[in-house]
Amino acid sequence: MYKFRFFFVLLLSTSFTFQLKAQEANPDLANDYLGMAEEIFNETKALNQALDMYKLAAEADPNNIEANFKAGDTYLQTTEKAKATQYLLRAFQLDSDYKFNMLYKIGQAYHYGYEFDNALEYYKKYKQKLENNTGYSGADKTPMLEVERRIEECNTGKKLMNDPVNYSITNVGTAINSELWDYAPVVNADETVMIFTSRRGPDQGNINENVFEDNFFYEDIFISKKSGGEWQQAENIGPVVNTKYHDSNLGFSPDGKTLYIYSDEGNGDIYFTNNLSEDTWSEPVGLSDNINSSGYNEKSVSQSVDGNTLFFASNRPGGNGGFDIYYSTKNKKGEWGPSKNLGKVINTEGDEDGPFIQYDGKTLYFSSTAHNGMGGFDIFKSEYDSASNEWSNPENLGYPLNSPDDDIYFVMTKDGKTGYYASVREEGMGYNDIYRVKIGGSEDDSNKKLANKKANVDEEDIETEKEVDSVEVAESKEDDEIDSGAPVKLMVRVVDAKSNQTIDAKVKVKGQVDNITVPAESVENGIYTFVIIRDEATDFMLSAEKPSYIFANKKITIPASKGDEQIIRQTISLSKPEVGTSKTLRNIFFEFGKATFTSDSYEELNKMVSFLEANSQVNVEIAGHTDNIGSDAVNKKLSQQRANKVVEYLTGKGIDRRRLNAVGYGEERPIVSNDDEVMGREINRRVEFIVKE
Repeated sequence: MYKFRFFFVLLLSTSFTFQLKAQEANPDLANDYLGMAEEIFNETKALNQALDMYKLAAEADPNNIEANFKAGDTYLQTTEKAKATQYLLRAFQLDSDYKFNMLYKIGQAYHYGYEFDNALEYYKKYKQKLENNTGYSGADKTPMLEVERRIEECNTGKKLMNDPVNYSITNVGTAINSELWDYAPVVNADETVMIFTSRRGPDQGNINENVFEDNFFYEDIFISKKSGGEWQQAENIGPVVNTKYHDSNLGFSPDGKTLYIYSDEGNGDIYFTNNLSEDTWSEPVGLSDNINSSGYNEKSVSQSVDGNTLFFASNRPGGNGGFDIYYSTKNKKGEWGPSKNLGKVINTEGDEDGPFIQYDGKTLYFSSTAHNGMGGFDIFKSEYDSASNEWSNPENLGYPLNSPDDDIYFVMTKDGKTGYYASVREEGMGYNDIYRVKIGGSEDDSNKKLANKKANVDEEDIETEKEVDSVEVAESKEDDEIDSGAPVKLMVRVVDAKSNQTIDAKVKVKGQVDNITVPAESVENGIYTFVIIRDEATDFMLSAEKPSYIFANKKITIPASKGDEQIIRQTISLSKPEVGTSKTLRNIFFEFGKATFTSDSYEELNKMVSFLEANSQVNVEIAGHTDNIGSDAVNKKLSQQRANKVVEYLTGKGIDRRRLNAVGYGEERPIVSNDDEVMGREINRRVEFIVKE
């Protein structure tokens, strides 16, 4: 498999040469890129590399319908499905009949992007098309049953987003997550050991230096232990458990002594390995035929706290749908008995997967594609009533834990308040990251609350709107604090920096510590209202984004909620990316003396990726800066390395390298005093970008 990495380097080098010759729309160049994409698909399953070629083809010739459609269709198969929208819309505008199910695919793209109303519009148009063409049976037909299911999911998504649950969802950090794939976390009862699956490279511990046919490294199992309340750097669990091929974990016994893993044997079987000593594991052995079926797939295992019941998912015959959840209990000999289906309350005509039985022995968490979800797999819970011998109707765990994409393999800790799962989120550092979930949003929910209801805004509030503070994207200013006071209604107005006219934008207010996003209501064009109830002053990140503008963000401090309601007003100015405009990337930070991102940097980096993708004509200088610790020469070198690191991340996400120029300025241009670490040197260790011709 190693040859594929060389193959891609050769293709990309060739495409780079071709594109240097292209000054304007070039149909021949677009066809060359399309040919490269098809060659990639014929040789491998490397979606991301093929997608890069399709995007280049669409850029070379925006009127090439095949390039636009395939770019959009391929995006729908990645972790960034919502980015398919612009390409599919362009293909539809070029030829609305190019593919029979084009309307459905556009609906999918909007659906994954949380734009449920737009998704419903296209799903319903496609449904009408199906009703008008009942005799059509081509391969590009999506059946009515799937369309109706998508419509239900969008309606459910709207309801869930209008009533968000108070979760704190935080990235577990760079000790565990990489810039590639990390998923399927399992923890022991006291939350001191985490085991997970990763597709990171050999430089980070993978025992196989080669890549699979999708051009990503093979799966390996990793382990991290907690010390002083912090997860330590994850390490490969070792060659006894890991092989030269795919290896992934499934479940962890509550006592932390038995690890269940997945094997490709028998079309997918459950194996187990025992922890013999601190870092030594036994040779994996398959479970009995009472659990592993012949020729079918078993996975996603969870063991009860007493060790006597095993829950798992299987697609064996006799179930209610695709994958169902089954259970097996130990007999008097300590052997697993015959497996039984968990029943129709849990299992549906769709797929159920990822069971986790809580330490109370009666609460089951699992994922389903067919209960009342908002798309893909959603996470649900059900409680067993021993008196009636029945499971309760599954309850959707809600937004923002669930999303329109797959949410699966959720596990809880013994306290019942903390969970872990892998997800694709805005602040993620890789394709898939592991997150810690606090139910209630904090260590003590009684001391921190978030209003989930929308606020009513008086017309007088709008008419007397005054600019209290503005976020100018071309300048760097110290963060302002808002004086403490009563329960807060935060009103945010977004304006064009040049005209000062109010504009619509995507505005977000998110807690900096607990990562809770506050729901918003747009009162009128460009004015957004947030109601925040906290028992102590809390830092939030206020951000705004709009296509064809440079994104803006800043930290604000919201006072404790006491007494009567208080109104706070903020104005955010967004600038268009004109030549010479600069933007300090306020939330990209580096470790001291290194060109290594801190965990808090990735949301800002991903905003930069989205900005450059949405503005393909923009070229930028990435400027690196340091504090004044160390010599001028060392700082100059370090700042260049940091600028290079940002460029490396952006190009790794598909941004054309020729649009980026990395420059290191060392300590020459501080924006605050270097006398203090937190409010000084840490801020000066920064990156900014400047729009160039």
